[in-house]
Amino acid sequence: MVAGSWPRHVAIIMDGNNRWARQRGLPGIAGHKAGVDAVRAVVETCARNNIEVLTLFAFSSENWRRPPDEVSALMRLFLIALRREVRKLHRNNIRLRIIGDRSRFSTILQEHMALAEELTRHNTKMTLVVAVNYGGQWDITQATRKLAQRVAQGELSPDQITEETIQAEISLGDLPLPDLCIRTAGEQRISNFLLWQFAYTEFYFTDVFWPDFKHEEMKKALEAYSGRKRRFGQTDEQLESKVQGA
Repeated sequence: MVAGSWPRHVAIIMDGNNRWARQRGLPGIAGHKAGVDAVRAVVETCARNNIEVLTLFAFSSENWRRPPDEVSALMRLFLIALRREVRKLHRNNIRLRIIGDRSRFSTILQEHMALAEELTRHNTKMTLVVAVNYGGQWDITQATRKLAQRVAQGELSPDQITEETIQAEISLGDLPLPDLCIRTAGEQRISNFLLWQFAYTEFYFTDVFWPDFKHEEMKKALEAYSGRKRRFGQTDEQLESKVQGA
């Protein structure tokens, strides 16, 4: 990929809500509430710039280890967001998809997830993916378990398991792979997010806390990506010859 291109799929690790709140002498949940405004801003910016897929890491499988009162508050906030925001997404022709293990969520939260996905299922402007109770290791495990079951049933032989068959079972396997991953709040790790999908993803790290990551910060990330040259194992000369031959 030559420099100057725009990403098709952007993934974001939304970090720094608690630190943002502490700096202001507020409880942690205040940072998560402020983070909802950043989600709106980033969704708007991506939609305006014709990004096809935006994937947000909202709640990891490790986040259950947080204090119980914080987890409960996050679940309430997620339910409120589903109730309030989904119709806005639908009005703007944005499809919502939710990935992760839903089994640990309350029945009412699971019901609202399903309703939100059904309402927006046919929308075509952009796909917004929200990862909740998600982990990259869980994702690879559930994909390989499905393939093992097919082998056990005689539908598939072990030598037929390829990168493509795993890709077909992995979360988001039907969507473009992430071109760009953004992580806010200064940390430089992927924290068990989209491990399989990130094989050739570009990374952008910023010290800005998530509640402050809005339109202008999102534009900076997109512009930084557009200046990069993605080789996918090839040389500069090979990329240049492809451009000249196009």
